[in-house]
Amino acid sequence: MNIFTRKGVVIAVAVLAAAAVAVAVFKPKNDTVPPSKYRSTVVDRGAINQTVTATGTINPVALINVGSQVSGTVAELNADFNDRVKKGQVLLKLEPTIFNAQVRQAEANIASARASLRLAQSTFERNEQLVAQNFLSSLALDQSRREMQVAQANLTLAQAQHDRARADLNNSVIRSPIDGVVIKRTIDLGQTLAASFNTPNLFQIAQDLTKMQIDTSVSEADVGQLKDGLPARFVVDAYPDREFAATMRQFRLAPNVVQNVVTYNVVLDVDNVDELLKPGMTAQVRLVVANRPDVLRIPTTALRFRLSEEEQEAERKRNKDAKPGTVAPTPAPVKDDDVAFRSASDTTRMFKIYKLDAMNQPHPVDIRAGLSNFRYTEVVSGDLKPGDRVVTRSLATPENP
Repeated sequence: MNIFTRKGVVIAVAVLAAAAVAVAVFKPKNDTVPPSKYRSTVVDRGAINQTVTATGTINPVALINVGSQVSGTVAELNADFNDRVKKGQVLLKLEPTIFNAQVRQAEANIASARASLRLAQSTFERNEQLVAQNFLSSLALDQSRREMQVAQANLTLAQAQHDRARADLNNSVIRSPIDGVVIKRTIDLGQTLAASFNTPNLFQIAQDLTKMQIDTSVSEADVGQLKDGLPARFVVDAYPDREFAATMRQFRLAPNVVQNVVTYNVVLDVDNVDELLKPGMTAQVRLVVANRPDVLRIPTTALRFRLSEEEQEAERKRNKDAKPGTVAPTPAPVKDDDVAFRSASDTTRMFKIYKLDAMNQPHPVDIRAGLSNFRYTEVVSGDLKPGDRVVTRSLATPENP
């Protein structure tokens, strides 16, 4: 074999080798991973906060309604909306003419009653001497004694009427019972008050707007997780980009039943140092009832995913083809089949989810769930580990997750 022949053999071998490599590279493989038909999320470890949501109204801690015990016409108005007032400060005055006249009338009645009493006492003393000298019968003495006692009672009645007239005169001046801010006024200058049947509310005074409270209604399904001192966060429509802090202060036992729906009032304390929060604002509250800093978690949407009938049939067929000739194991007998007497925690927190394998095929996995919120759910037990992919929903068109 000459040099040209050997050279041709080498070239031929090189060409054949290159062709073999090309075939190996570009030949379609039967074990290529098919595109997934499901949206999936990777199982990981992280924190989970379980919250109870509620809607409430922001109110002052102390809100006093100031009324009037007497009727009359407003002659002087010294307080308006948003005014800061001190305890004892005059808010309004009623026209005092009638009240002064009643006081003078009561004073005149007292003077008249005293004069009558002095006359009755003098008559009794004189009759007492006449009876001792046998110039007057004892019956006349008894009558004069009675007239003296009636005069004393009339004097006491006149003094009581005077005290009442003086009290009405004092009540015609309405004063603030506390230090606070006037948040509502329902009276105007010159308006006539009628306090005959009920006490009119003239002013509403909030004691301290730097300390507020939220009155919320919590569903009966969530009250078992509540306790005093729980932290809470809330937002209001006036400041949508800001979240405020609160603390649960009181759980009130009186239920509120509306159309067979039972709720309970929960009161939260709020610091309002900058006075951004106003009375009557609606607050969306989240009470943090539990917190786990590092747990195995999956998306909560994975608990609600279910395969369609066609997908379930395809899964059964795959399992049968994967293990031909196998017989499904007989389930172990249950000693106690009365579900009514089992613990609720044995059944209510068990879920079936679907995990994707290496070929993007879903397989059911039974898990026990722990803490849960709208985003994540804690996995207490089950065949899951960090890095596994769980199905959250089906895709309309196949694509990679």
